[in-house]
Amino acid sequence: MGNSEEFPPFIYGTAWKEDATAELVKMAISNGFSGIDTANQPRHYQEHLVGEALLRLSGDGIERKDLFLQSKFTPADGHDHRIPYDPSADLTTQVKQSFESSLKNLHTDYLDSYLLHGPYTHSGLGNEDWEVWSSIEEFYKSGKARFIGISNVNVEQLELLTKKAEIKPMVVQNRCFAAQGWDREVRDYCKAHHIVYEGFSLLTVNPFVLQNPVVQDIARELERTPEQVVFRYSIQIGILPLTGTTSEQHMKEDLLVNEFELNNDDLKMIGIIAG
Repeated sequence: MGNSEEFPPFIYGTAWKEDATAELVKMAISNGFSGIDTANQPRHYQEHLVGEALLRLSGDGIERKDLFLQSKFTPADGHDHRIPYDPSADLTTQVKQSFESSLKNLHTDYLDSYLLHGPYTHSGLGNEDWEVWSSIEEFYKSGKARFIGISNVNVEQLELLTKKAEIKPMVVQNRCFAAQGWDREVRDYCKAHHIVYEGFSLLTVNPFVLQNPVVQDIARELERTPEQVVFRYSIQIGILPLTGTTSEQHMKEDLLVNEFELNNDDLKMIGIIAG
């Protein structure tokens, strides 16, 4: 993964945590997570509560420089009535308002990573995408965002963005379906172009992998959980994993996945299961 040495080995995702967001973020960081993923999208994220947790943690000696904070700009059709910018404004203004709101929510003057939450079109890239990306590029140029990227993107869109953008995408964050080769096409493109690939929903959309006897046998042999095996597999094929667990025990287990490795036979068998 390009730039991977500047990213944490695991990222804690804060989607769908609602009122529990602050407590869960505090728990995740206290247990060893340094990477936090959020978005300025009140429909699915409570970004201000992530910021509340960060304020509380700063009182415990955890400094901003020790954390990796990632947020996103969400187009208006991805929101409910709670849109954190003026939807009647031009897109450049919308992005700027959303970004400044994220900084305020998170009590910081910069973000480590800032993503377009998803393209405006299902295929290709439209004028809206290019205007928004141009605005995001400005955050990178000014130093307010250390890395910029895009989420929920297909390989055709990623190729277009990489070839035509002034500042190339540095991060991709996609949902990972095992049955689709763990998003193989996009992952391969990211690897070839030194783009960090982040995968989410690795467990929730792939229950058949966790339940597979081969994965369970590998877990038993290694004295690990099937969940740890899946996360370890994802890391070894080039995915920076996100987890959104609400269990403190699972948080601790997730952070242990860098303490073991799968051998080539294990990798091959898990790859066959996925199809």
